[in-house]
Amino acid sequence: MSTQKILFVDDEEHLRFTAKQSLELEGLEVECFPNADQVLQHVTRDFRGILVTDIRLPGTDGLTLMRKALEIDPSFPVILVTGHGDVELAVSSMRDGAYDFIEKPFPPSRLVETVRRALDKRRLTVEVRSLRREVGARDAVEGVLHGRSAVMRALRDQVSAVAAADVDLLIMGDTGVGKEVASRAIHEASLRASMPFVHINCGALPANLVESELFGHEAGAFQGAMRARTGRFEAARGGTVLLDEIDSLSLPLQTKLLHAIQNRVVTRLGSNEPVELDVRFIAATKKDLVAEAAAERFRSDLLYRLNVVTVTVPPLSARREDIPLLFSKLVSDAATRFKRELPEIPDSVLAKVVSQDWPGNVRELRNAADRFVLGLASGDDHSGVEHQDLGLADHMAQHERALIAATLAAHGGSIKETYEALKISRKALYEKMQKHDLSRKAYSEEI
Repeated sequence: MSTQKILFVDDEEHLRFTAKQSLELEGLEVECFPNADQVLQHVTRDFRGILVTDIRLPGTDGLTLMRKALEIDPSFPVILVTGHGDVELAVSSMRDGAYDFIEKPFPPSRLVETVRRALDKRRLTVEVRSLRREVGARDAVEGVLHGRSAVMRALRDQVSAVAAADVDLLIMGDTGVGKEVASRAIHEASLRASMPFVHINCGALPANLVESELFGHEAGAFQGAMRARTGRFEAARGGTVLLDEIDSLSLPLQTKLLHAIQNRVVTRLGSNEPVELDVRFIAATKKDLVAEAAAERFRSDLLYRLNVVTVTVPPLSARREDIPLLFSKLVSDAATRFKRELPEIPDSVLAKVVSQDWPGNVRELRNAADRFVLGLASGDDHSGVEHQDLGLADHMAQHERALIAATLAAHGGSIKETYEALKISRKALYEKMQKHDLSRKAYSEEI
């Protein structure tokens, strides 16, 4: 947590010296300025300090400085320092958002007392905002990254942590695991949530238009460029750019992308004027970029620039216990989307869903849920799975675990209903749940 700081603005040097000395003797951190020119660069919604400014300043006066600070954060405490003739003006400025005012000449104790009250108010404001943001971020993440398995709990924790860090990152995972979903969750849980999220499928960009799509172009930059065009990076300023299938970009384009990410600037085709970027880059891939870099198919320096943090989204095979609840959630979503009545899912269907391999992961499971809701599922949709390299005992154990998990899910974690449905004793069910590391709690909560 950063130290609280007082920004003190006055054009009289001896007042700056006296105020700085008085406040620092009380253990407070102060930065003094002779005018308003450099002050606003310190003021953000998360800045923990306050502003103390004289009303009469050369150039931008104190009231104008206050208004600009309150445009950044309406709750930002501003204390005005006034001469005798400005008291009425200072009083009226309190209606415009000033926290308090001090009339010259003032004793050091008056300054310290007023500053401490303002700092306490600011600390509470920032802490409440931080808490609300944490709760909102957690809700945003849990609302889209479903599952009670250990790997999904770890993924949600990691996503919540990196969302707040505002660093570039790499998301890895097999086809259909939900890399875009994880990227959007990071964006929605970050401070950039109110700004654009721009998803760029690098593999789908026409080869002859990639640069124009990403960086933009000026009118006449190439044949057919009748008017200027804003690139996708510019369109995302203040927000997040997802570079999906980044491994599909050519090496020359990777070089230009590296320059944009390193310097946070782009130059439109046909222009010499750089455009500054304030964006967060998220790259997504199903390939091992370390191996691609070793094979010289991907720039290693671009890889190191992107993977400040690497997030790996697990496949369904690594969280098989999540499948019953996830399938139920997808069925519910499909029923809403297709405006159909929510169908009941038989235990036998859940058991088959759990026991089947899903090489297409969540995307393939969603398609199966859609077919189920539409009444288009065939017997082959949830059966006929080959379990290669498994002996009979392993195959039977896997099927037994899947059947118990599916039945628990179908009955909301009820032990009595589960052992009755499976036609075994309570003791036998407990023994098998312990054997397969199954917990009733995992199936008694909503996704």
